[in-house]
Amino acid sequence: MRSYRRFSSGILKEFFCVEFYMFFDRKAGVLLHIASLPSEYGIGDLGYSAFRFIDFLSEAGISLWQVLPIGPTSPAFYNSPYHSLSLFAGNYIFISPEKLFEKGYIKDRSELSHQIGSDKIDYDFVYRYKRYLLMKAYEESHRRVKSSGRFDFFCERNSFWLEDYALLQAIRTEGGREWHQCDEDIKLRKNIRNLKDSMREQIEFFKFEQFIFFEQWDELRKYAKSKGVLIIGDVPIYPSYDSCDVWCNPEIFKLDINLVPKYVAGVPPDFFSETGQLWGNPLYDWEKLESTNFEFWARRLEFYSSIYDIIRLDHFRGFIAFWEVPFGEKTAVNGRWCKVPSEKFFKRVLGIISRERIIVEDLGFITEDVKYIRDKFGFAGMKVLEFAFYDKNSEYLPHNYSANSACYIGTHDNPPAIAWFRSLDDRTKNNFFSYIGRKIDESQVSWEMIRLAFSSVSKFAIIQMQDFIGSDARMNTPGTKEGNWLWKIPYNFEYGDLAQKIRSLCQTYGRL
Repeated sequence: MRSYRRFSSGILKEFFCVEFYMFFDRKAGVLLHIASLPSEYGIGDLGYSAFRFIDFLSEAGISLWQVLPIGPTSPAFYNSPYHSLSLFAGNYIFISPEKLFEKGYIKDRSELSHQIGSDKIDYDFVYRYKRYLLMKAYEESHRRVKSSGRFDFFCERNSFWLEDYALLQAIRTEGGREWHQCDEDIKLRKNIRNLKDSMREQIEFFKFEQFIFFEQWDELRKYAKSKGVLIIGDVPIYPSYDSCDVWCNPEIFKLDINLVPKYVAGVPPDFFSETGQLWGNPLYDWEKLESTNFEFWARRLEFYSSIYDIIRLDHFRGFIAFWEVPFGEKTAVNGRWCKVPSEKFFKRVLGIISRERIIVEDLGFITEDVKYIRDKFGFAGMKVLEFAFYDKNSEYLPHNYSANSACYIGTHDNPPAIAWFRSLDDRTKNNFFSYIGRKIDESQVSWEMIRLAFSSVSKFAIIQMQDFIGSDARMNTPGTKEGNWLWKIPYNFEYGDLAQKIRSLCQTYGRL
């Protein structure tokens, strides 16, 4: 594996010198996927609505914006951002058509097809339209961009992942198959140089696509920084089996001699599911990772440090012990726990990124060893209010929090507050009413929960955008495939006096 420390060292130096103090203050945040921004192009993107959203956050006193993973998705995995085709690449469907025109990559404004009126994402339209638009931009602008030197600089700076990703995308597009469905030469990466030579133009297009994505991403992040808004990036623990990461690094995953997974990821049965959750991702060979001093993860974290201000490590439990299910099982029932060299791993992590820039998703089946590692390394854990009122002694009740935590009403895997309230039985509703000291109706639930989060001792209070605007639309229901990742803010949504209402709460509870 090639090292790439040179890639981000300058960025990190500037970041720590200027902004390190910002991680110690009480802050308010919002959880909103890029895809869920209002847009007239079928899906939220990195264009003007994202900049307007940052203006809204700044006006509201919100200084954290948590996004879901931004990597390329696939209809084969129901467009889930947690089944990405690359752990490093950006999702081309988030590229802004308006910005393409503004920067001169597209010359004819009539190419910007509008799709106004839906509060759900039309992935079929978006995949086709954005790819068409980017091919048009490539035809019209690639030579000009390349001659400027910026494109070559980007490619050199990202060479540790970009060339192989672009090659695999070219293979997918031309053959319509995933790498593990291809012939042996491709599957085992034989004669790669000849393959690259024969697909040079296609590879160049996919590199151009990534150049555009990160140009727009960097512009958005710089604007957020200028407005005092830090971006929290979500870091999935596992890549998809179809991903470039598994294709290029099969030795660090539990694969057989034919590169088929021996075991796959999931979580065991629990209160929410009698059969557990079978995710299907290939599992790491942690002995192999340890023998390389966790170089693969070092690469990832260095990269994320350069594109996010704070990271959220998904499925923290899996960094201490993971649930291993034999490949081919239909459910996650028949699995076993396997230990991870977690102390060695997190010592390596803290040599790359400071603990103040890490939130860990310590939810689900959490044992004492998980809590021990979290507390030993000083990571901020997560507290979810929607888990609190089933038990009067729950650790998720606000009076049980520690300051080094992030409080959520719910995550992307939970319903917004209104939908949650509707699902409660009478006993749990009464527990909730008893805790807040009064009975309220459904229309008041979202803001009562926001107040609980903001008033908590947690240093971060992060609220789904649905709760701020009173929506009951759920982003994802774990254990299901259809109907997820579809919600977006309606195109004609008016923020109105919402910013001032939020800012008042931030001021009251010391989060400005």
